[in-house]
Amino acid sequence: MKDIMGIMKQAQAMQSRMQEMQAELENIEVEGQSGGGLVRVTLTAKGAMRGLVIDASLLKADEKEIVEDLIVTAHEDARKKGERLIEEKMKAVTAGMPLPPGMKLPF
Repeated sequence: MKDIMGIMKQAQAMQSRMQEMQAELENIEVEGQSGGGLVRVTLTAKGAMRGLVIDASLLKADEKEIVEDLIVTAHEDARKKGERLIEEKMKAVTAGMPLPPGMKLPF
């Protein structure tokens, strides 16, 4: 019985470490560029868009901020829809599997 308790403690420690890592990934930002730096996108390590910069030479200067905001909003909408789709598919895959409460797949 001691082995089972040890395994349970290890699993709990692993789950705790995974949650810490997931939280850390929310705060790490990366930047991608295209067009020789004329377009720059900032995302979290988990893929959430935090910012977009489009050089004014690519469009009408008085509409620049509107276009940037629309792109960020569209990206966020698509990301949320993708997350919901993944959740639905994971429910179908894990149906009937005895997973611990709060365990999220994929990790």
